Amino acid sequence: MLGYITEAPVNSIADTAALPPSAAIAKGILDEVSREVQQDGWHFNTAQNYTLEVNSNNEFVLPDNTLQVDSVDKTYDVVQRGTKLFDRENYTSEFTVDELEVDITFLLDFEELPEQARRYITLKASRVFANRLIGSREIESLIYRDEIMAKASMQEAEGNNSDRTIFDNYDAASRIGINRRNDIA
Repeated sequence: MLGYITEAPVNSIADTAALPPSAAIAKGILDEVSREVQQDGWHFNTAQNYTLEVNSNNEFVLPDNTLQVDSVDKTYDVVQRGTKLFDRENYTSEFTVDELEVDITFLLDFEELPEQARRYITLKASRVFANRLIGSREIESLIYRDEIMAKASMQEAEGNNSDRTIFDNYDAASRIGINRRNDIA
């Protein structure tokens, strides 16, 4: 990221207090963009039918890195409030069931992300960083071209790894005749 604004790279970003100001800003933007990209819920950072167990206060405490959550059981209208699940229908965070299956999206550390996601996030963060610090349209357009290619690569990897088909979508499957309720013969 620093290379795009012609600054020398740093050896480590572990101690953010010891970083030069531009490197500290770059690290902050990288974290910001990583969170933004992961909020969309990709195959690599989501879990379906993830089981949460109630604690001693009859509350479902979410993992610290939870970005979004939704109940698989549609009889519960739940949302994330802080680090707990909240029942919107009964307006409480206390539940009467011992466990609940949810679809959950996690915020992963940068090192845990697949290579395609790391590249896309790095390029997007580089573009934002260069734009905020320098504001050069030429640098932004050069990075943007690479960013688009990296996003396409990440989306292709997502498609390959998620094993989705058009038959996973009810609307698409019903249009081509799958799941018909009446017998044609």
